[in-house]
Amino acid sequence: MDQFDDVTIWRKPSEEFNGYLFKAQGVIDDSINSVIDHIRPGPCRLDWDSLMTSMDILEHFEENCCVMRYTTAGQLWNIISPREFVDFSYTVGYEEGLLSCGLSVDWSEKRPEFIRGYNHPCGWFCVPHKDNPHQSLLTGYIQTDLRGMIPQSAVDTAMASTLVNFYGDLQKALQKA
Repeated sequence: MDQFDDVTIWRKPSEEFNGYLFKAQGVIDDSINSVIDHIRPGPCRLDWDSLMTSMDILEHFEENCCVMRYTTAGQLWNIISPREFVDFSYTVGYEEGLLSCGLSVDWSEKRPEFIRGYNHPCGWFCVPHKDNPHQSLLTGYIQTDLRGMIPQSAVDTAMASTLVNFYGDLQKALQKA
C-alpha cells in the first residue's frame, strides 16, 4: 500500500491474469456528476488526462455505453512504450453514486505502431463523501495487462505513479471547470 497526499494505492495479485489488481482511492473536491463526466469516454478526457494521447469512439450504443479506442503515452522514460486499448465502457447510477466500468474487447483493426494492451474488468466508483457533500470519494479498480516485454517491477512502479497522477490531473481539471 502506498499513500500519496489524499490518494491511497493498494495492490494484490489478480485472479484474471498474471499481474495485479490495483485499487486507488481518494477524495475529490467536486460533485460525483462532475467527476464521472470527466472520467467517462469523451472529448473532456483528453483535455486533462496526461497519460491519454488519443481517444476515438468506435461504436456508440446509447448515451452511457460505447466501445472506445485510446492510446497512452510512453512511461518511465519510454521503458514502457505507448500502448493502444480498445474497451467497452458503461456508466450507470449505482446506489447514491455513479459507476463507470470497462473491459477490453477484441477489435480486428490494429495499428502496428502500438502494442495492444488489455484491461481486465475494471471500474471507477464515485460516491458523495460522507463528511462533506461538496466532495466525492473516488475509488478505482484497475487490472491492466500492458503486454509486451516489460519487467513486472516496471509495470508496478508505473501503475502506482500513474494512478496518483490521474487523481492530481483530475482535481486540477475540475478546479478549472
